[in-house]
Amino acid sequence: MKKINLYLCIVLFGTAFALYCCKHTAPAPKATIEKIAFGALPDGRTADLYTLRNEQGMTVQITNFGGAITSWTAPDKTGKYEDITLGCDSLAGYLRGTPFFGALIGRYGNRIAKGKFTLDSATYTLATNNIGNHLHGGIVGFDKVLWSAKVIEHERPTLKLTYVSKDGEEGYPGELTVEVIYTLLKENALSIHYSATTDKPTVVNLTNHAYFNLANGGKGNILDHELMLNADAFLPVDSTLIPTGELRPVKGTVFDFTQPTKIGARIDNATDVQIKYGLGYDHCWVFNKTHSGTAQLIATLYEPTSGRLMEVLTTEPAIQFYSGNFLDGKVIGKGGVAYQKRSGLCLETQHFPDSPNKPDFPSTVLRPGEKYQTTTVYRFSVK
Repeated sequence: MKKINLYLCIVLFGTAFALYCCKHTAPAPKATIEKIAFGALPDGRTADLYTLRNEQGMTVQITNFGGAITSWTAPDKTGKYEDITLGCDSLAGYLRGTPFFGALIGRYGNRIAKGKFTLDSATYTLATNNIGNHLHGGIVGFDKVLWSAKVIEHERPTLKLTYVSKDGEEGYPGELTVEVIYTLLKENALSIHYSATTDKPTVVNLTNHAYFNLANGGKGNILDHELMLNADAFLPVDSTLIPTGELRPVKGTVFDFTQPTKIGARIDNATDVQIKYGLGYDHCWVFNKTHSGTAQLIATLYEPTSGRLMEVLTTEPAIQFYSGNFLDGKVIGKGGVAYQKRSGLCLETQHFPDSPNKPDFPSTVLRPGEKYQTTTVYRFSVK
């Protein structure tokens, strides 16, 4: 009888303890999105900062000034979340000027030769802001404008940014209405969906210019990161970084990343003129894929010290891999860090540079009645 009473006491105690724990255990984290003021522009308008947070603990902060991703945390192999992007602590840093840290790029990501192109027999002249060429939308591209922002009521933290680029802005024809939707997914992934419409024929090539350093967010270099690009060809460039028009096989060259390869392994190859032109990697790789309309895995980036692995999926046909060769310590970033050469890298999904002047490249022309749409996903895990 005593044994039975003892057994009942244990059962009752266990049940009571379990109920107590359920009552006092912290609730599971929820996916949220929060907004705070980020600072004032010279004209008095206010930029905001949005923090997207998922159930795992990943956070992505985005400002509607330039649509820039200002910070992005991802877990290492111990489960610790740390910032893995370069950026500034305040709006003032972005207003002073940065090399496009985390920004939305448009109307045309990458370069257009000599700032000119012809469309339907009309020639258009754009701003030249990079070695005599047009780069990333010009002097006041999409990275330097205040976007309209709206939090989307959805089960996932979602931010929609909208901008209307007037006819003739930076020399481009047509009024272009652009929407970019950032969605933070449960599986530690950020989806970026771009769409645009126009009232006149124009050219469009949108991307995001996030700088990644999966080891320490830019305190050191990215040379030990291991990169894989599912691309058998890249676009060689001239001395001003404009594609020559050739699609060159990567096999047997320093541009072969078809297998995971340390970025620093061949980046200073003095015998390759392409490396000389870019001071390292600043080239466009062309993907091996079918154009199914769905985002496909086209790149992986692994950092062995932290164990962080980033996968890039996109509907785009190419990617610009830039190894941060022109960073020089002059830009002071988050936490007072002076970002040095190769302290961050960019993987910008896009169409080919200078497509408006290269009829053999995939077209970037958008016409009235059509809708430009692309999607890119950056997904994180550890190994």
